[in-house]
Amino acid sequence: MVMTIPQRILVAPSGFKESLDAVQVAAAISAGIRRAIPGVSITSLPMADGGEGTAAALACATAGRIVHTAVTGPVGQPVDSHFAVLGGPGLPTAVVEMAAAAGLALVPSSLRDPGRTTTRGVGELILAALDLGMKRIVVGCGDSGTSDGGAGALRALGARILDSSGSEVPEGGAALTHAVSVDFSGLDPRLTGCSLELALNPYNVLCGPQGVARVFGPQKGATPQQVEELSHGLEHWARLLAGASGMTEDSLRYGAGTGASGGLGAGLAAIGGKLVPRFELLLDSGLAGIDLDAAIATADLVVTAEGAIDFQTPRGKVPAEVARRAQLAGVPVLAFAGSIGKDAAVVHAAGIDAIAGIIPIPMGLDQAVAEGAVLLQEAAERTFRVLLLGSAISSRVAAAAA
Repeated sequence: MVMTIPQRILVAPSGFKESLDAVQVAAAISAGIRRAIPGVSITSLPMADGGEGTAAALACATAGRIVHTAVTGPVGQPVDSHFAVLGGPGLPTAVVEMAAAAGLALVPSSLRDPGRTTTRGVGELILAALDLGMKRIVVGCGDSGTSDGGAGALRALGARILDSSGSEVPEGGAALTHAVSVDFSGLDPRLTGCSLELALNPYNVLCGPQGVARVFGPQKGATPQQVEELSHGLEHWARLLAGASGMTEDSLRYGAGTGASGGLGAGLAAIGGKLVPRFELLLDSGLAGIDLDAAIATADLVVTAEGAIDFQTPRGKVPAEVARRAQLAGVPVLAFAGSIGKDAAVVHAAGIDAIAGIIPIPMGLDQAVAEGAVLLQEAAERTFRVLLLGSAISSRVAAAAA
């Protein structure tokens, strides 16, 4: 069989955490491909996954707009933040990207302590959306720098979290063990007339061996001792939320998505938020006006990407979801990765045919993050030049055999 050059390529990547959003990743990959194959047809579909860049991607896809506002950041200082007001028909809809108010990128490396960081700014973004008359608010959960169970967001919305003396407990997940009651009577009444939906990874649960503190706490700066303290605090928090909301403790501890964004899923579920698998909400509901399956069906090759590809990738990450859909359509998939981690080969079973790392020489993380766009572009060009070489070799072998 003679190898041919792909003429129609779909580029559908995730963002690279703390480096590039999905739009920037797609642009870099596309530029690199065009340097290798100048006349190729490329369809670019940056994937909104709830994390960094989600609001911008959805505003762009729906001809909406970005609203800028200042909120309380994860370490308690004001930060410049934003949310999207979507265009198109239907209910007035806002997309709140929790990473824009409480993301890990907003936590200086010297202050990375998930026992102290807060989601208060997320609640403030929701309030700002309510101020604009939004009747549907979608909260994108991803890339968080917090582990407070959504306590900060609930407080911004009017909840009170009290200790045994009747005083408010401090911000952060470490203080949850000192809480004895949660009072929802002061919640903003406009919430009752608004649909609140969370786009999240359903694999993330609040408690247990795979609870959010144990799985993601170390990435956010927690020591082993802090991981156990946070895990204990979130167990206690689930009990308090159950008492205040009427939900069962087990549904809050182990329900799909309750651990999203350091437990923000559980906190907002307790006030009526709907926890929805992110690709179901962001891709299949029509919210973003993106038809990924149709784009895959017309492609010769699908290219996806993520900052790290490893054993966690099949657990609800963008490359695995893109590959799952491409596999159903019989379209091959190439994935670029900032780093290739432990047991990355498991992604082949999920439909990713080949992985290409973007780091050509040893370098520090800071340099790789700063040069992400250039590294991606050059990696895409190198990889597609190899594809061209393979095609040329196949053609020569076939001609010699004829």
